[in-house]
Amino acid sequence: MAINKLKNYLNYNNIKYVTVSHSKAYTAQEVAASIHIRGRKIAKTVIVKIDEQFAMVVLPASYRVDFEKLRETVGAKEVSLASETEFIDSFPECEVGAIPPFGNLYGMKVYVAASIVEDEDFLFNAGSHTELMKLPFKTYEDLVKPEVVRMSFKCN
Repeated sequence: MAINKLKNYLNYNNIKYVTVSHSKAYTAQEVAASIHIRGRKIAKTVIVKIDEQFAMVVLPASYRVDFEKLRETVGAKEVSLASETEFIDSFPECEVGAIPPFGNLYGMKVYVAASIVEDEDFLFNAGSHTELMKLPFKTYEDLVKPEVVRMSFKCN
């Protein structure tokens, strides 16, 4: 299970974190509602293809990826949403749609929306539809070393 892989990694690196259990929810917005916080406080992980290479895009639950802005920012020829069937084998211990934003554990580049950096705490799916993890964004940034970019917009 992904939560074990992630916990082992964090424990190995002596990282303090909190786990939050919640009723089963399939979208980050549903999770936010179930634990009574705003959608922008929970990060979601979206898998994209950048010039045929998979990458993680991490943004607030209430935001959407601006694929054209991301393409321009990273200097790619093409950026598109990856289909679950294309990448699911890369995350065998994760439930579909609940991938934790630790590309370094899966050999993927990570791009984080600049709007996430504004928050001190970082909440994200831990590999299942019933558990979140929380840790300081600075700690996450030190571990994963994502590229922080402007590539999202708020949903109405």
